[in-house]
Amino acid sequence: MSQPVLTIDGLTVALPVWSDRKHAVSSVSLTIGKQEIVCVVGESGSGKSIMGKAILGLLPKPHVRATGGRILFEGRDLLQLAEGDMRRLRGGRIAMIFQEPMTALNPLMKVGRQIEEVLEFHTDLKPEARRARVLELVADVHLPDSDRIVNSYPHQLSGGQRQRIVIAMALALKPALIIADEPTTALDVTTQAQILHLIRQLQQAQGTSVLFITHDFGVVAEIADRVAVMRHGEVVEAGPVDGVLRAPQADYTKALIAAVPGLKPRAKDAGADMPLLVVRDLEKTYVSTGIFGRASRSVNAVDKVSLELGRQSSLAVVGESGSGKSTLARCIVGLETPNGGEVLIDGERITGLTREQLRPYRRHMQMVFQDPFASLNPRQRIGEIIALGPMVQGVSREQALAEARELLTLVGLKSESAERYPHEFSGGQRQRIGIARALAVKPKLIVADEPVSALDVSVQKQVLDLLNDLRRSFGLSMLFITHDLRVAATVCEDIVIMQRGVIVERGTTARIFAHPQHAYTQSLLDAVPGKEWINSLP
Repeated sequence: MSQPVLTIDGLTVALPVWSDRKHAVSSVSLTIGKQEIVCVVGESGSGKSIMGKAILGLLPKPHVRATGGRILFEGRDLLQLAEGDMRRLRGGRIAMIFQEPMTALNPLMKVGRQIEEVLEFHTDLKPEARRARVLELVADVHLPDSDRIVNSYPHQLSGGQRQRIVIAMALALKPALIIADEPTTALDVTTQAQILHLIRQLQQAQGTSVLFITHDFGVVAEIADRVAVMRHGEVVEAGPVDGVLRAPQADYTKALIAAVPGLKPRAKDAGADMPLLVVRDLEKTYVSTGIFGRASRSVNAVDKVSLELGRQSSLAVVGESGSGKSTLARCIVGLETPNGGEVLIDGERITGLTREQLRPYRRHMQMVFQDPFASLNPRQRIGEIIALGPMVQGVSREQALAEARELLTLVGLKSESAERYPHEFSGGQRQRIGIARALAVKPKLIVADEPVSALDVSVQKQVLDLLNDLRRSFGLSMLFITHDLRVAATVCEDIVIMQRGVIVERGTTARIFAHPQHAYTQSLLDAVPGKEWINSLP
């Protein structure tokens, strides 16, 4: 291999004295060659993002700081550079693509101006030349209608469009190295596939090297030349991507690969004749108002959707963002009021009921939310949060708290966790708490809205296995909302595919995966990252 673009030699990054371990990164060594994509994969807390921030001098000093090793780039040790030199390097020779573009972009500034700022700081180009370069970059990342895009604010663009803007900013000065920190984690599977293809395409066209940070081995299989696996701040395995993915040596790597959701569909169980949940011609329309309160635009988020869910069965509702799947879920549990149609639970119609009339039915259906931290009261102890539902239903406080402790044990947490607050738990633990809260009122139906999309692959598997076990133990039915067909295959026997508020295909998981009929379903299956490698797994 030619001279490496970047050499990390024995990098050590210290954590504050109050942390649960001494080092975020411990004696890590890694090289990235010219025009090479190296993926660093690991769970949250593995140190992979801290390593990326150390390269660009973005560590939150003085509490988190590099205490050993070297980071060599173009003959200079980045750890020894003055802040002014480092500032000139950022966005120029080294660029970064962040995980969440909405927080990386200024919400008060048009995106074209934000791209132009990079050129203004690092080059002597005149305003006309900068403007031309901005339009060229927007075209390079395959965004249509460049004039409209550059004059838009971040909130006026979709998640995939915002991520393309961040990529355009990173590519503005044709950097030698791009650090991509989980750039596809928050995206739908089809958008994710487009972004991965775009990064690979632009990397080859511009001869750029890429350090790609991820927790998804499907992404690794799709894009990497080489891969390094990190755990607790250390590299436990590294090598060419085929060797690591097909013949892993470290037990930790084997465990991560085993946790990757597969594409082997679940077999359908024989269910009861009478369904638990019936949805008939459900409609939900959102109307945005313009000046003087006049209706300016209406969107049919859910358009005459009908479905049934049997007792002790599971049904996945799959689609991209904007397909209407989450709105459908919220209408079913009564968090949104539909404009038409009806929802029946156990044969009883619950649409059109007032909040007080709906209360007796809420114990039969509970929701597990995508973001457990946002759905848990930060000022309440966990035991009180779980016990609240039963107490509203008339259970005494003492009994409800005792049952909350039992539920915590059931979902894999210690009973004494009842005395702690939400911020004291990890994301996976908070999701377990969300599941315990849903189970507290002994429901018949669980509606899970993207409950694992923000979790590491190993934690994701634990939560999915837990939902499976609890569904069978409690005799529950489950409506599972997801954009990931791999997850749908893991937990559900039946699937409906939604696009733009309409169900375009439905059937058993086995039939949908073996013989998808609709072009949209086929596109979702084709977009699964690392599909060929996943299918080769035992």
